[in-house]
This record gives sequence, structure tokens and C-alpha cells, in this order.
Amino acid sequence: MTRITERFEQLKSQGRKGFIAYVTAGLPDVATTIEAVQVLEEAGADVIELGIPFSDPMADGPVIQKAATVAIEAGITTPKVLELVRSIRKTSQIPLVVMTYINTILNVGSEKFVRSFADAGLDGIIVPDLPLEESAGLAKHCEEAGIDLIQLVAPTSPKERLVAICKKSQGFVYCVSNTGVTGVREVDFSQIAKVIDIVRSETNVPPAIGFGIGSPLGAQEAAKHSDAVIVGSAIVQRLMDEGIESVRSFAASIRQALDKGV
Repeated sequence: MTRITERFEQLKSQGRKGFIAYVTAGLPDVATTIEAVQVLEEAGADVIELGIPFSDPMADGPVIQKAATVAIEAGITTPKVLELVRSIRKTSQIPLVVMTYINTILNVGSEKFVRSFADAGLDGIIVPDLPLEESAGLAKHCEEAGIDLIQLVAPTSPKERLVAICKKSQGFVYCVSNTGVTGVREVDFSQIAKVIDIVRSETNVPPAIGFGIGSPLGAQEAAKHSDAVIVGSAIVQRLMDEGIESVRSFAASIRQALDKGV
């Protein structure tokens, strides 16, 4: 059982919703990322998702694209993200996930990437551009290393594909709220809610809604349909524009909204 599963079981026993917080690794530097993770955990985040900066982030909107550019220009690399995970593990046992693209993994080597990050203390991997049909190799390495390979579903996913994805799901099911890229926007959660109904019927792995959640109210609305919410661009924007204390207060407002809305 990974830390992710343990945390979700704890949340379920408490009748609470999960808060998954995303931050771009190395934004604006490694030290600030470590501080941001600490602040997010203190403010009530249950899982931290670290984005490994990539030059062509096809699933990400302008905020995270900009953050990735800043981090890359500051010298962040995959080995430095690995060291970042090790540094976080010195003081925290919060579940850690990386979101990355398949080219980043292949550049290192699938088995080496997974083994190295597992040894550093990682709990899960999200690869938005890796189709289920091509994931067997990475899934095998993750299983051997005890890491959850987290699958994504979307409002456009046909039922047959949803069933296949659910059979492979681990950690949590990343439910993309709408078509398009990451970023804060008005979201109609009714479409992804229909998908989540199917997910719940096919797997006990908890569904988490991401993409577009940028306010406490948005988090409350998403949590009506899911076991957790994923907040990324709104956190990254505050980190870039206003700094750590803005991230702290915003994350605390999300946590409070989720607890109030249950």
C-alpha cells in the first residue's frame, strides 16, 4: 500500500475530501519549491504533485507553460527534481507524485527513472501523453518499484475505454474536468460527473477532479462529485506573482472550503 492509498483511506474514514496540490518543480528555484511543499502541507494539502518542467507541455495551459520555462531557464533538470524529492523526504512523509511527459522518462530510461524516483521516496507518476495501450512497460516497472501509475480519464472517454482504464488504475483516477489544457476557468462539472459514475462502478480507486479549479467555491463544486480535487495553475500563478504567503493563504482557503462543503 502506497502513501497515496493510505492517505485516501484516512480521508474516507474521516469523511473528508482530498486536496491534491500541484507545483512546478524548480519554480522559481529548488529552495522555494521545497518551501512551497512545506507550506502546502501545513495548509492542508493531502498529496503534492510535482510537475517536471518540459519544453513542450502539451497538456498544460499558459500558466504552467510559463512556470516550466522559468524553471528550465533557472537550470532545473530531471536529476535535480530527483534530488528535490529526496530533500522533501528528509522532513515530510506527505504522498508525492510527479507529473511528467513520456519523453522525459524515455530520456532517462523507463526502468531507471522509476527505480531512481522510488528510491528517493516518490509514490506516484502521472504521464498525460502516455496512452493506456502503450503503458505496459512503464506499468511493469512501477509495480516492481511500488509506485502508483495514475491513469487519466476525460469527459470524452468512451465507456469501453473507461472500463479498461479503471482496471489499470492505482492511487487515484485523474478525472480531467473538461477538454483542453490546464488552467483556471469556469467549469461545468456535470460532464465529468457522468464519467465518475462509471469510474465508481468499475473500481474502488478514488476519483480526483483536476483542470480548471481555481477557487474555494470551484473546489467545493468539484468535490461534490469526486473524492479529491487537484489544484495547480491557481497555486502556480500565486507562487510566481505573489510568493509563498499567498500560496499558504490560498491553500488554506481551499482546505477550509472542502471541509465546510462535506
